[in-house]
Amino acid sequence: YKQSMASGVIPQITAILGNCGGGLSVLNTLSDFSFISQKSGKLFVNSPNVIKGNYTEKCNTAGAEFQAQAGNVDFLYDNDEEVLAKIRELITILPSNNEDDASYDECMDDLNRLLPNIKGELKDTKLALQDISDNQYFLEVKKEYAKEMVTGFIRLNGMTIGAIANRTELINEEGKVIETYDGSLTTAGCYKAEKFVRVCDAFNIPILTLTNVTGYKATMEEERTIGVAAAKLTYAFANATVPKVNLIIGKAFGTSYITMNSKHIGADLVFAIDDAQIGMMEAKLAAEIMYADSNNTTLIEEKASEYASLQASVLSAAKRGYVDSIIPAESIRKHLIYAFEMLFTKREGRPNKKHGTI
Repeated sequence: YKQSMASGVIPQITAILGNCGGGLSVLNTLSDFSFISQKSGKLFVNSPNVIKGNYTEKCNTAGAEFQAQAGNVDFLYDNDEEVLAKIRELITILPSNNEDDASYDECMDDLNRLLPNIKGELKDTKLALQDISDNQYFLEVKKEYAKEMVTGFIRLNGMTIGAIANRTELINEEGKVIETYDGSLTTAGCYKAEKFVRVCDAFNIPILTLTNVTGYKATMEEERTIGVAAAKLTYAFANATVPKVNLIIGKAFGTSYITMNSKHIGADLVFAIDDAQIGMMEAKLAAEIMYADSNNTTLIEEKASEYASLQASVLSAAKRGYVDSIIPAESIRKHLIYAFEMLFTKREGRPNKKHGTI
């Protein structure tokens, strides 16, 4: 009860350094952020050995790695010492409560620093966020869960910013691509982003999104759940009253783009790099639908090109007011800094209500 009453008032952090099972595991999920030690932490509602058809040696559902991949913890580290050190780091970038505005630090980085390598980092947006941030600082949240969606904290001119980004490639420390993603929104990705948006909004942390999305994941399993998940993420963005900036770094197609912090649901400023694509769908697919009865591939290619320039280009979106500014990729950092500086005193009036129902 005390945790529930304090939710959204003070940041709540749980560290799992031993057994955390049964009803006690609820305390973990009631927290805003949870950490678990790979060496000593165990998290479970039901012990692995009481789950029908399972036992610890077969699948240790209480293990730290299993729980991190399931999205039940936010941070996974090797041992207790690392967990405690990272908790100290997290505390330094969070406000102490929902009325505190002291989550700032002095910026020692160049505010006008250009990003010459950013184009090569936009597929793995973790790298892009590091490059954009002051002194390449990035604290990733739920790293092991829904890896096609990146969430975490960066700094811009010393200000803590909550960042959410679509990812199409996962690159390891050696620079090799180890996983690829198709650019679609998934149920897990939506839930991951939605929780993060709500935490940022509760504690007045501005939100940045890097958008590169082509649609919703189309599988039988996803169709059972994606509608609710997408609605929750759409609502979270629309309901948030903190400064919200969207940067379109690739494709932004259909209603999945609407969900990703678009102007249509309340983004304060929308930037797009000069080769971004914004529209209802891929140009070639649109042409194939409109000219479904034609077997003339040359005609379809011509119409696809025409559709791309008239309906799916970043310029056409800007002319309609969906994009505030088209910017060179190298200048992303300085544009984002002035955007959040300008929005620092943002205030919103909302309808008088108890709470939403989404």
